[in-house]
Amino acid sequence: MRQRDLTAEIEAIAERSYDQLAGDWGDWLEVARKYEHKVPRQDRLDIRHDILLELYRARQRDKKPLPILRAYRIASLTVALYWRERNKANVRVCVFNGYATELHCKLCRYRPDKGKCAFLGVRPIESLEAEYSDNEGYRVRLLDTVASEKAIDMPDKWTDLTTWRLGCPTRLIDIAYKKLEGKPLSASERQYLSRYRRQEQKTLF
Repeated sequence: MRQRDLTAEIEAIAERSYDQLAGDWGDWLEVARKYEHKVPRQDRLDIRHDILLELYRARQRDKKPLPILRAYRIASLTVALYWRERNKANVRVCVFNGYATELHCKLCRYRPDKGKCAFLGVRPIESLEAEYSDNEGYRVRLLDTVASEKAIDMPDKWTDLTTWRLGCPTRLIDIAYKKLEGKPLSASERQYLSRYRRQEQKTLF
């Protein structure tokens, strides 16, 4: 069974179990369902459960039925706290010019006197295992771009083109000339160059 089908089956079973709720719990379930779509799909059942628990605790504190508007406010607050916790590890940035830059709120002439700044955003911290495309279109891990303490300094003679060509594969030389002339590489050439780069990176560790 595929993972997607298994996930759908688990969600269907969970839905049937929730549909058995009645009374206050049934009313609270309807409230939770109106707010659970505000979080990612994989967390919706969790946030539904959290909302139900918060509504139950509020009912226990008040010792009387919850007004529907208060139930909505509690559900909204539960979702807001979810996002606050989720974004806690994110880096706050200014996006006034469309690019994520460091905050300069004290010197910003557009800073509002009251309320939240419209140009504040969050930039998630990249995982070292995350992949991205470099300037040449290759997929590389962020971890592979970090300088290693074990990396050796390149001797001056390695920078000499004639010395480099003595031990370099002929095919790699042809690829280097094509890149120098700005000619596009074929799929097999890109694959060869990528494999050669990975092989050379491993020799440094």
